[in-house]
Amino acid sequence: MDIIKSVLVWLIGVSYMAILFPLTFLVWLLVFPFDRDRVIIHLILVYQSFLLCKLMPIWKIKTEGREKAEKGTTYVIISNHQSILDTLMINSLRYRFRWVSKIENVKVPFLGWYLRMAGYITVNRGNEESKAAMLEKSQRFLERGISVTLFPEGTRSADKEIGFFKRGAFQLALKANVSILPVLIDGTGDILPKHGLIFSSGHHIFIKVLDPVHPQSFSNDTPEELALRLSSLLAMELKKLRTGRTDT
Repeated sequence: MDIIKSVLVWLIGVSYMAILFPLTFLVWLLVFPFDRDRVIIHLILVYQSFLLCKLMPIWKIKTEGREKAEKGTTYVIISNHQSILDTLMINSLRYRFRWVSKIENVKVPFLGWYLRMAGYITVNRGNEESKAAMLEKSQRFLERGISVTLFPEGTRSADKEIGFFKRGAFQLALKANVSILPVLIDGTGDILPKHGLIFSSGHHIFIKVLDPVHPQSFSNDTPEELALRLSSLLAMELKKLRTGRTDT
C-alpha cells in the first residue's frame, strides 16, 4: 500500500513542479533586471512550498512559534535535519532568507534550477575554499538584511536524533553579530527516511520555532561552544516535544 501511495505522492510532487516551473521561470525573466536580491522569486517558492505542504494527503503538519521571528530582523536560521522534506517545511514558514545548499543539489532537475533562479548559496562540503566562499556570500546577504538558513548537521540524521553541529553557521552568526533562530522539525524522518524513496502515511510533522538567541548572550563564545550549546538546546526541545506527544 505504501508503494502505491508513494507513486501517487511522487506524481503529485513532480507534476506540481512541472506545472509551476514555467510560470516561475517567466516571472524570473521579467523581474531579473530589477530584483537584485531575488525577493520575488524566493517569495514565490516559499508560497509554492506552503501550498504543496497543505495539498499532500499523507501527513498533518503542526506549526508553532512562527511569530517568534521578528519582522525586519536578520537571522542565521538553523534547523535539525531528518529528511529531504525538511527544506519544504522550512520554506512553508514563509520567512525571507537564502538557503545554503550542498552543491550536489544544483544537478537535480527542478530543484537545481530553482536554486539558481533564487540566487541561493551552494557549498562543496569537501572543499575548504568553497566553504570560505559560502561564508563570505552568506555574510554579504546578512549585511543586506537577508537571513541565511543552514542545516548545521550538514546531512540528514539516520536515527532522527540531533546530530553533531558543525561550526559554520555559528561562525557566521558571531562574525555578522546577528541573532540565531533555531527551528525544530520532527516527524519527517518517519515519512521519508534518509536514502528512502517510499513514503509512509498517517504521520504528524511538528515544526517548532524556538526563541531567538541574541548576540549579547553568545558574543564571548567560540563557534564550537555555540554549536554545542544550540545542538543541546534542540536535543532538549526534541525530547520535550516527544515526551509531550507520548503523554497526550
